[in-house]
Amino acid sequence: MTTILALAGSLRRASYNRGLQRAAIEASGADFEVIGGHIDEVPLYNGDLEAEFGLPAPVRRLQEQLAAADGLLLISPEYNGGLPGVLKNAVDWMSRGEGLRAFRDKPAAVIGASEGSFGTVLGQAQWAQIFRKLGMAPWYGRQLMVTTAAQRFDAEGNLTDDEIRKRLHDYLAAFAHHLAR
Repeated sequence: MTTILALAGSLRRASYNRGLQRAAIEASGADFEVIGGHIDEVPLYNGDLEAEFGLPAPVRRLQEQLAAADGLLLISPEYNGGLPGVLKNAVDWMSRGEGLRAFRDKPAAVIGASEGSFGTVLGQAQWAQIFRKLGMAPWYGRQLMVTTAAQRFDAEGNLTDDEIRKRLHDYLAAFAHHLAR
């Protein structure tokens, strides 16, 4: 079975992007499984901390999940026209030590939700640059940017829009098909 590691780029439990991560996990089917990784406990990157204590346990766990997955899906909000620092921080930590090997040639995709009508297009473009820098294989087979998210999620951050749920499933199925080749 094809496995996709999904990382949401928001710490807030009721965020739209955490809700999109939950919906992606629920969309797992017979051909693919979406595994939710968590960045909540990843500390801010600090080379002194790494030198003294090595990689924190949450980082090692994410590195292991990435190494075991067939592909990486970032579910990224866009803040002030850019990618979220908390998710970039997790990726930076994950690339340390032997972790960089897990990124090499790993297929990667990015989706996101925002309240605006422009979606997360600017942040997604920035992630594509980072994927290339890490030696990953960005997948451009489809796009999924959830716009006007306040109308598509409830107060707890759960996806309530069936059209978006179908588009998410179709996106994941296409990515999984790409990974299975």
